[in-house]
Formats: sequence, C-alpha cells, structure tokens
Amino acid sequence: MSDEESEKQENTYVIRPNFQHKFRPAAVKECIHIVLNEELTGKEYDGEQTAELCKHLSNEIKKKLKELSYDRYKFVVQVVIGEQKGEGVKMACRCFWDADTDNYTQDIFMNDSLFCVAAAFGVFYY
Repeated sequence: MSDEESEKQENTYVIRPNFQHKFRPAAVKECIHIVLNEELTGKEYDGEQTAELCKHLSNEIKKKLKELSYDRYKFVVQVVIGEQKGEGVKMACRCFWDADTDNYTQDIFMNDSLFCVAAAFGVFYY
C-alpha cells in the first residue's frame, strides 16, 4: 500500500462557511454604496426609466458581490427607486434562513430628485 492510499481521505461536503468566508454585511454595504454613488450621482427621476435602472443597478451590485469571492453563497439583490417628494416610505422584508450563515445589508442613496434603497441578501448554499 502506498503512502497516498494509506492517508485517510476526508469528507468534502461543507455545512458551514469558514469564518473568513462568512457573509460580511459591512463589506457588502460598501460595495452597494459605491455602485449607487457611481450610477446615481447627478441622475434625475424618470418614471419610464426606473424599471430598467433598477435591473441595471441590481446586476451591477451582484457583479461587485461576486468579486468578493463568497464561496457557496447565493445573492438576492433588491433595488427600489422612487421620486423624492418629501413623503415617507416604509419597506420591510421577511426571510426564513440560517442565522449563523445567512445575512443581509442595505444602503440608501438620495438626491433632490430621487431616492434609492438597495438590499443584498447572502444565503449560504448547503
């Protein structure tokens, strides 16, 4: 029997991410903040373009999150854009997840014409 055969092989399944690879809300919030500032600075609210802009922002945020190399995490990004008219807006979400591995963060962008709320959810894929 060779040395390689005598070594015990370990299981390859992972049920929890390493501490270094856990979803970090602060780092993700920074990515969201960068994307929102780059894309929305100087923009005016246009109701006809809002849906397309939300899709574009969601895709850009997802690209940035994938660059962070969170192995085995699935990302859900939600972006809401509205016209700034001095009215209040309340948003809520509910999730059924593993509190040890899954998390979320959000960031808000506002100017004189529009507001934007972007939320990113990181769910560990078992």
